[in-house]
Amino acid sequence: MILAAGFGKRLRPLTEHTPKPLLEVRGKPLIVYHLEALAALGIRDVVINSAWLGEKLEAHLADGSQYGVRIAWSREAEPLETGGGICQALPLLGTEPFVLINGDVWTDYPLGELASQRLVNNSLAHLVLVPNPEHHLAGDYCFSESADGTQEIVRGTLAGPMVEGSAAGRQSYTFSGISLLDPQLFAGAVRGQAFPLRDVFAPAFGAGRISAELYRGDWCDVGTLARLQALNH
Repeated sequence: MILAAGFGKRLRPLTEHTPKPLLEVRGKPLIVYHLEALAALGIRDVVINSAWLGEKLEAHLADGSQYGVRIAWSREAEPLETGGGICQALPLLGTEPFVLINGDVWTDYPLGELASQRLVNNSLAHLVLVPNPEHHLAGDYCFSESADGTQEIVRGTLAGPMVEGSAAGRQSYTFSGISLLDPQLFAGAVRGQAFPLRDVFAPAFGAGRISAELYRGDWCDVGTLARLQALNH
């Protein structure tokens, strides 16, 4: 699933007429990078949620065949935030774990690593974390790394949500917007309600049912005009 229903308020005036996932980075819409990467891996079925300027997004991407995928659209009358949007789309996603990608990130993360994984040890989610960017130095989650900290991708277990940069000597990192999720993560959620993804993460953290990996490659949350301009340069 690709999340693509947000307003993109911090990217105005560009997003007053163009949905954020269609903003171009180096001559190509953000969301097309994801579709092409998924198609290259042999992943054909993609769910995309839409709301703000959704008709323009659908007109541009259509059924996805031009990119080698089959798109199922989950339409929202009003944006339901990250968690609510996924919950709304569950009937299209099936019962098996699925890859989730924010439509407004640009990255060279190898999605094949995630797509080939299995959730183990009763986990409900596996998150890709990145070093904290300058605009989010506090990070999102504390991460207990494995013994071999020299690897580019380090798998470990999340110690829980973080409000500030570190606690008990553990470094926090930023959630990349890329993850592998089990639909059972949303077992207690109500379809049609707006809520952030962190709301369903919280009880899973408490139960020790979320794992993570740290990725140190290229990644950018294209959330502001300045970041979009910098990425294009």
